[in-house]
Amino acid sequence: MLYYMFNKPRGCVTACSDAVQRTVMDCFPTELAAKLHPVGRLDKDTEGLLILTSDGDLDMRIMQPGKHISKTYFFYAIGEMTEEKKRRLETGIEMAGFTTAAASLSEIRKYRIADLERFMPDDRRERYMKNPDGAAFSASLTIYEGKKHEVKLMLEKVFCRVFYLRRDMIGSLELDRSLRPGEYRALTAEELELLTQSR
Repeated sequence: MLYYMFNKPRGCVTACSDAVQRTVMDCFPTELAAKLHPVGRLDKDTEGLLILTSDGDLDMRIMQPGKHISKTYFFYAIGEMTEEKKRRLETGIEMAGFTTAAASLSEIRKYRIADLERFMPDDRRERYMKNPDGAAFSASLTIYEGKKHEVKLMLEKVFCRVFYLRRDMIGSLELDRSLRPGEYRALTAEELELLTQSR
């Protein structure tokens, strides 16, 4: 079986093929890509830890919602983080049809919007920079679900807008920060054990 850690870059979709858009598989040699599939998914504009494998059962073992394996994301957002907003994020946010599970928010650091210009997507930079002295911040959020756009939607519910998002951990497995976006390497035996035994 093949198991790879991939630092997914912005701008490609998590799919084996797409008739229009660049996919994560385009970052791999054709012969290797034909043997792999992504485990779970990351949005097109999200960076970070993605596992690719030839193991057809790995999705079931680690990514199903009922497994409750933690996923930790680092983000930059426009807005202010208060203790009340933090409490809401950590105890559960009401969404359309469900309430998010308990989460953990940490490493909060405050910025001016202008300080984070280099992290902004091209199509939103001009709009955000109209208020260069506005409030922005960074934080890490650990969640135990994997619903579509969950991190961004949770932050929107407390009036903050995420403009940079990177997944840093799945369970106890941490992204190798020596991998630049678009780079990959094989998982070690120890890392595979961390991944499959995560809770």
